[in-house]
Amino acid sequence: MSGESDLDTLISGMRPELNEGRYVFCTVPGDAVPAGVRPVVTVQEAEGLTLVLREEEADAAALAYDYVAGWITLRVHSALDAVGLTGAFASELAAHGLSCNVIAGYHHDHLFVPVERAAEAVAVLRDLAARRAG
Repeated sequence: MSGESDLDTLISGMRPELNEGRYVFCTVPGDAVPAGVRPVVTVQEAEGLTLVLREEEADAAALAYDYVAGWITLRVHSALDAVGLTGAFASELAAHGLSCNVIAGYHHDHLFVPVERAAEAVAVLRDLAARRAG
């Protein structure tokens, strides 16, 4: 099933949804996920395995982290080769002083923003979508 690629449709239909919880980025050497840890995202890098997981799981596994994020899912099914969506929402968030770490899944884009400003980020994204819908 292919996703949407029209930029206006993508932006107006983002439907950002804040997932429950606090999420952190950790890294472990090699390529094995530690026992008892259920990451929502893994990325294999030359330096080790990056894990994005709930803060309480990282704490229980004694994994170090520096950044605590809120996880926003854009509910629009974007095509993996769509052009401009990431730039549009990243620019809008940046204009409000919000950092954003983006991970693309097959069906949706996932944004990790500072946890203390996650609700604000959702509001900014909803406003962008409403403006684009006209």
